Amino acid sequence: MSSDRKQTEVSASILRGIIEAAFIVFLFYSNLLMGEFTQSHGQGKTFAFAIRDIFSATNFAIAVVAALIGYVVFEYLRKKL
Repeated sequence: MSSDRKQTEVSASILRGIIEAAFIVFLFYSNLLMGEFTQSHGQGKTFAFAIRDIFSATNFAIAVVAALIGYVVFEYLRKKL
């Protein structure tokens, strides 16, 4: 019975980590998309062009690294406080 509970806790912890990292990636991409439509950058750009412009392998790698760093920092602060 105890091993089932530990496995459930580990599964919940992993799921929470994935959700938190996905939220950070979402914030990263929404920030990029908003940047495409600012006064200086978005003159005459369509939504489809902006989507194609921000979804690249480089941006995805940056988003994943930022999400992992953010997750580690927030977990550290959560345990510290």
